[in-house]
Amino acid sequence: MGFAASILKITLKTKSLCGQIAILAWLCLPLLPGVTLRAELVSARISAPPPAQSDYFKLGTTRSPSGHEIGINSQSLLFDDRPVFPVMGEFHYTRVPESEWRAELLKMKAGGVDIVSTYVFWIHHEEIEGQWDWTGRRNLRRFVQTCGGLGLKVVVRCGPWCHGEVRNGGFPDWVMALKDCKLRSTNPRFLALVKTLYEAIGNQLQGELWKDGGPVIAIQLDNEYGGSPAYLMALKKLALQAGLDVPLYLKTGWPAMKTPVPLGELIPLFGAYPDGFWTRNIKPMDGNAWENYAFKITRTDTGVGNDTLKPILSGDTSGTEKYPYLTCEIGGGMPASYHRRINYDPRDVEAVVLTQLGSGASSLGYYMYHGGQNPMGKRSPLQESSATGYPNDLPVFSYDFNAPIGEFGQIHPQYYWLRRLHLFLHDFGASLAQMPATLPDIRPTRKDDLSTLRWSVRSDGQTGYVFVNNYQRLQPMPDKRDVQFKMDLPGGSVVFPARPITIPANDFFFWPFNLHLDDAVLAYATAQPVCRVGNTWFFAETPGIQAEFSFDPKTLAAPTPMPADFWVKSGRQPAITLESRSGDEIHIVLLDTKDSLALVKAADGQSVSYEMPQAESVAPVGTHLLQSAGPAREIPLSHGTFGIALAPSDSDFTNAAVWRIQLPADLDLQSDPLLRIRYIGDVARLALNGKLIEDNFYTGRDFDLGLKRYGKSILKGDLRLEILPLRRNAPIYIEPRNRPDFGSQTSLVKLLSIQIVTMHQD
Repeated sequence: MGFAASILKITLKTKSLCGQIAILAWLCLPLLPGVTLRAELVSARISAPPPAQSDYFKLGTTRSPSGHEIGINSQSLLFDDRPVFPVMGEFHYTRVPESEWRAELLKMKAGGVDIVSTYVFWIHHEEIEGQWDWTGRRNLRRFVQTCGGLGLKVVVRCGPWCHGEVRNGGFPDWVMALKDCKLRSTNPRFLALVKTLYEAIGNQLQGELWKDGGPVIAIQLDNEYGGSPAYLMALKKLALQAGLDVPLYLKTGWPAMKTPVPLGELIPLFGAYPDGFWTRNIKPMDGNAWENYAFKITRTDTGVGNDTLKPILSGDTSGTEKYPYLTCEIGGGMPASYHRRINYDPRDVEAVVLTQLGSGASSLGYYMYHGGQNPMGKRSPLQESSATGYPNDLPVFSYDFNAPIGEFGQIHPQYYWLRRLHLFLHDFGASLAQMPATLPDIRPTRKDDLSTLRWSVRSDGQTGYVFVNNYQRLQPMPDKRDVQFKMDLPGGSVVFPARPITIPANDFFFWPFNLHLDDAVLAYATAQPVCRVGNTWFFAETPGIQAEFSFDPKTLAAPTPMPADFWVKSGRQPAITLESRSGDEIHIVLLDTKDSLALVKAADGQSVSYEMPQAESVAPVGTHLLQSAGPAREIPLSHGTFGIALAPSDSDFTNAAVWRIQLPADLDLQSDPLLRIRYIGDVARLALNGKLIEDNFYTGRDFDLGLKRYGKSILKGDLRLEILPLRRNAPIYIEPRNRPDFGSQTSLVKLLSIQIVTMHQD
């Protein structure tokens, strides 16, 4: 199917003061005779994909009592034998009070999440041997039931080792202390302990599995394991013995295993992060982190988990290509470790998500999608720390993760971009999941290659999408001028757009070609599809590039000649109305960036509305300086080859600057106010009546505290803020844009502002 310019009956907005007028026009101008434009024709050769395979998958019970079925083939997940492109978001139930679960899960669902994934941290439930705790925020059964009641499916990542920046990776201290018990192995003593754990999880999930009409569709076994597959198969056997009969059994696809798990037994899921807090140095974008901003066919992120794993050089485990490209840990954000204070720009997340999509992913799974707050243990704090033999120091309480939804329910900017993408996946993902990725003939092979365009194609050999990423974290990218795309398909070559374009610096997007809008075919568009409602299709403009829409004339009503000058303007009303050859009317709405990010569909899918980000109301808070900061501490380094800065202990805070915070006694806690602190320093902590309630490593981001969570006691109690001074020469990484100006000072501590913030809809 070619890209011949089409003659359309359209309605569009013109430069005329008359507003909307009906005209007959070509929607995309061909090159004028005699005019030559210089173009960089970037090309890719595309083959029709082989048929999907499915006969080797070893699944649990796939059918629910209502008759719905979860399945899988080599291309995608299946629902009732039809391909689906699900969106999964990580939410840790033990890190959020149970009273908040429902409201926060509704935010996730509104953002386009279909599946909630969650770790079961062993240490959160059996911190003391034999003393199980499944109450309150630890009530796995109630959490799963809450998800199911909202129509959300659930993936349970049941360890026994999870990591998740938890003490001992989730192992209780008493397990760590056992003699002659090799952890994460087929050691009989260890497997006996896991058997007890899995039985406890099985009891929690009894009646909540897919086969019982519940929402749990999958179990993940252990995490980031690269040893003998015999261990993972032993875990699967224990899970089945514990009654954990689910359609899908999962493992993380990294690290690459020298000996694969038997084919079809465990489905690998992958991940990619824009940058990592775990890297053992204080350089920006170290190692191969840049690869996650380029399109690739291999699935393994060579940098993820390199604090606990041996360095991953490259490549996937043999046989990976026989599974669909499913993901569970695309970085929705990133926390700050003490030595490495990552502070993503929202575009860092967005660009990596797009490159994963353009690299062939057939599901999107975010870690984290919702931040949280560590519970306090009965005997110790429960965060990862160097004091417990783990690689990184994390805050005692805060696990905000700078995720799309923060630890107190704050909506962070990437939430809206991802929501728009999820609208697309819900309407177009079934076909996209069946389209493998093809890389172009010429592509970048190194971090400092900024001139080669980064792009890919996903296609079934006829229709498809071009993905472009001209963005890289902390590295300005230049414009790419005079670009046209050429796809060599089995049925012939296609080139678009009609005229060469300039791809703006630091831009990323995807465009369709040969897209079926019912029985009309959109030959190409230089705008991004968002969703459809009835016979109306919504597109988002690509900033800096004029939107063009070209249709295959054979699929439209009889053509009529056109005037020579036109332009299509964005707006909430149809910019284009055309008639297909069968007589159906088709409307196209071109939205600007602001409106496309605000677009939401009604639950029944029959209408749209525009939900703008909530506005903030701020009010100052009274403070009283109780103690000025003393000298900045000398920062010790951890032992080993890669010595990194160690977080302060409680005793170090004797030199902190201390303020008493006076909250209004009549503050309306039901409005869910935030205490927002902006400061410069090393570490900040909040204590209520002498008890630590929240902490924060300085990154340049706001330090928020959700006040509703603490009830009226926080209004009446003694609330204090402590900030340690930050040394000029501290051996820690701080993003360049957030590193403070020390002037002539050797250390800094400043309280810039402290406010009460409430959100409201304008």
